[in-house]
Amino acid sequence: MDNRALTRAFRLAAQLMELHDENPFKIRAIEGTATALEALSFPVAEVERPGLPDRTGLSKTAAAKVAELLDTGTFSDLQRLLEITPPGVVELLKIKGIGPKKIRALWRELGIESAEQLRDAAEADQVSKLKGFGQKTQQGILEALEFTDQSKGKLLYPQAEELGEALARRLREALGTEQVAVAGETRRRLETVETVALVAATDAPEKAHELLNSLDGLVPVPAQSGPFAWRGTAAGSGVAVEVLLVASEDFVNELFLHTATETHLAEPLPNAAGQGPGQPATLRQWARREKFEREEALYEKAGLQYLVPELREGLGEIALAAENKLPRLLEDGDIRGSLHNHSTYSDGNHSLREMATWLRDHGFEYLGICDHSQAAHYANGLSADRVRQQHQEIDQLNQELAPFRIFKGIESDILSDGALDYAPDVLASFDFIVASVHSNLKMDERKATDRLLRAIANPYTTMLGHPTGRLLLRRQGYPIDYKAVIDACAKHQVIIEINANPWRLDLDWRWVRYALDQGVQLSINPDAHHTDGYADTRYGVLMGRKGMLTKEMTFNTKSVDEAAAYFAARKAAIKPPKVFKASLFE
Repeated sequence: MDNRALTRAFRLAAQLMELHDENPFKIRAIEGTATALEALSFPVAEVERPGLPDRTGLSKTAAAKVAELLDTGTFSDLQRLLEITPPGVVELLKIKGIGPKKIRALWRELGIESAEQLRDAAEADQVSKLKGFGQKTQQGILEALEFTDQSKGKLLYPQAEELGEALARRLREALGTEQVAVAGETRRRLETVETVALVAATDAPEKAHELLNSLDGLVPVPAQSGPFAWRGTAAGSGVAVEVLLVASEDFVNELFLHTATETHLAEPLPNAAGQGPGQPATLRQWARREKFEREEALYEKAGLQYLVPELREGLGEIALAAENKLPRLLEDGDIRGSLHNHSTYSDGNHSLREMATWLRDHGFEYLGICDHSQAAHYANGLSADRVRQQHQEIDQLNQELAPFRIFKGIESDILSDGALDYAPDVLASFDFIVASVHSNLKMDERKATDRLLRAIANPYTTMLGHPTGRLLLRRQGYPIDYKAVIDACAKHQVIIEINANPWRLDLDWRWVRYALDQGVQLSINPDAHHTDGYADTRYGVLMGRKGMLTKEMTFNTKSVDEAAAYFAARKAAIKPPKVFKASLFE
């Protein structure tokens, strides 16, 4: 069990204790254990059990529960609570926006023990009649259930990639070939995946069936399978799994055909008319007519620039490839600094020094620290005094770590009226400001858009953070007018982040090209709360590539000196008024 799994177990125990109306002091103790585990920067599982109290700072009682969880996969309090709680009620705890107290009322007063029963009760207008609920809460529950249903059987991209690559390794071993590859949505790097697809070359397909049928965690669906295709689901997530078994000489063609979208494969080729009668008119026809040893050769034969898998969506990329207008896409190695990260000053797990030295030691030139602002009480947001304290530490670290540099940033909450958190004199003390919405998320499109537009127009806003606030497969983002928001960022020269956390990946890649067309720079921001979180930068790069993001239009490909000059010039252009009035943002 890693630290996150330990934390989840203790948080579940706290939720179940609240569900059963147990002693509030015990609940707080369990929650405190979860919070302490979440803040640790080393793997708890690697600590010898007798040393847990000293290494973790936990009490002996709490450490004993952690040891029991590590050794058995559960602990007595959690096991007891699970035994007295219907499994369906436990599942209800996963629905966003419905806390344990409300679930207790639904369970005890209406006898609801499943999501299906909850939906039936809400649709029958029974939920709104419970004390503390009402029509608004009932409608919110129905919307949350709908979103949960839409998310079933899907995986985040990193989860799908991990599952696909694990299956590919097992198939390569079993079939004795390197011609096994992940295809479909995963190979196109979609942010969420409904089917984990693979293509494997073999002259003994029965071996593949035998392996796949024997793997724990896979559930075969024989009715949908055949001699040359194994289909089933992953037991934990319910995501569909499909393995196509092909002849070795067909491997490249079939991998190509089972990667691209239907639109990409069927779109008429711009150059086909000039190639004479009988020539293939689409990429699918080329793949069916001739065998290729490389996908690059297929695109070349079709008169196109090579299109990497993440671009094969059927969104105008073929026309660009025909005119040789595809740009060089952003690559991982182009990133020179990491902006929008958190430390122990707010809700991060590592100190400012640890966050900085990790980046320095891994070849990066700068860190943008963006702890939460004072309005974010839930995340230990920084008061003005603590901002000054952090800035003093940054000055000291910059002297010590030079030429590596820490930029003084903040993730300033965008308040309900669109104003930024902090007074102008505090805002002026930062090198740059990421403006983000974290509260009052239930907005219609007009309200959400107006709120963002006002923040974008604030001269202190350097960058717009996670524009829709979405949490993929967990919470739908608030609706915004993307064009209006991007156009405003272009007007006020505000950078837009692609928040690289796999739960966010926000700005949505489908709007990257529009942003680029308007001249808006993007920044790949991991939103790291732990040094391990820096690895998420890769997912932001992949989403940027899907939108044809280039190195030149990515802000954090700048050198430390270029970034510093940009921030300094932007600050110098601000003429702060003595009193900020709302009308100045309009």
